[in-house]
Amino acid sequence: MKNLHFKDFFWNSDLTCTGGYDAIIQYLNEGKRTCKEVEEFMKARASIEEKYAKDLLGLSKKVCGHNEMNTLKKSLDIFKLQTEHVSLSHLQLAQSMREEAKKLEEFREKQKEMRKKMEQQMDALHKQKSSQFKKTMDTKKTYEQKCRDKEEADQNVNRNTNTSNTKHIEKLYTKAQQAKQNAEEADRLYHQNVTTLGKLRDEWLKEHIRACEMFEKQAMERINFLRNTVWTHLNQLSQQCVTSDELYEEVRKSLEHCDVQEDIEHFVNLRQTGNKPPAPVMYENFYSGQRSPTGGPPSRLPPPIIRRGPLPDPSNNSRDDTVLYSTVQDAGYSVIQY
Repeated sequence: MKNLHFKDFFWNSDLTCTGGYDAIIQYLNEGKRTCKEVEEFMKARASIEEKYAKDLLGLSKKVCGHNEMNTLKKSLDIFKLQTEHVSLSHLQLAQSMREEAKKLEEFREKQKEMRKKMEQQMDALHKQKSSQFKKTMDTKKTYEQKCRDKEEADQNVNRNTNTSNTKHIEKLYTKAQQAKQNAEEADRLYHQNVTTLGKLRDEWLKEHIRACEMFEKQAMERINFLRNTVWTHLNQLSQQCVTSDELYEEVRKSLEHCDVQEDIEHFVNLRQTGNKPPAPVMYENFYSGQRSPTGGPPSRLPPPIIRRGPLPDPSNNSRDDTVLYSTVQDAGYSVIQY
C-alpha cells in the first residue's frame, strides 16, 4: 500500500486559501500539546515516586522488632534494611523519570524552534501571495474596464464615420486612440502582475511542499519519540518491580531460616530462671509445731482442744511461793503476781 504524505493531500483550489496549511499547523500544535501533557504526567509521577520513597525511607527507620531475638530478629532486621533499599530504588526511579521528562522537554523545544523558522517563511509567502493576488485582480478589473472603454470609443468612431462634422470625428478618433493606449497600458500592468503572481505562486508551491515534508518529518519524529519515551517509562516501572522483588526475596530467604523452635530454645537458654517449681505451702499447727507429713492441703477440721489440768488451790500456797494465782472471785483479780 502506498504511503500517504502531507504534500499530496493538503492543497486548496483557491490560491489565497490556507486551509490545508492551517490543518497541518493545527495537527502539529496538538502534537506539541501532547508532548507537554506527557512531560507533565511524567514529572507528576516522579513526584509521587519521590514522596513514596521518602515515606518508605522514614518507615524503614522506625522501630520494628527491637526487643525480638535470634532468627526472627535477624529476619526483621533484613526486612527493615531491604525496605530502605526499596525506598532508595524508588528515589532513583523518580530521578530517572525526571531525566526522561527533561529529554522530552528539550525535544519539544527543538521542534518548536525549527517550526518557528519555517512558519515565519510560510506566513511571509502567504502575505505576499495574498497581496499580489489582490493587486492582480485589481489590475484585471482596470484592464477589463479599459478594454470596454476602448471598444466603446471604437464603436463611436464607426457610428460617426459618415458624419460631416470633421471636428467631432477628430475628437472621437483622439478619444479612441487614448482609450486604446489606456487599454494597452492596463493590459501591460495586468500581464505584469499575473507574471509576478505566477512567480510568487511557484515559489510558494516549492516552499509549501518543503514545509509539508518538514512538518511530516517532525510529526513522525514526535510520534516515534513519544512512543519510545512511554516505552522507556514502562520499562523503568517494570524494572522497579523486578528490583523490589529481588530485594523482597532476600527477606523471604531470611524468613526461610527463621526457626520457631530454635527461637523458643534460645529464649529459654538466655532467660531461664530455674527448672524446679516452688514447693507447696505446708500446714503448720500452731500448737503442735508439727507439719503435716503428707504435705497435703490444710485440714478443714478445727484444731483439737487440749485441756489443761485444774488450777492449783491458792489456799494451799504460801506467801513464799513464787507464783500467786488470782481467782475470778477475788476483788483484785487482774494480773498474775510473781
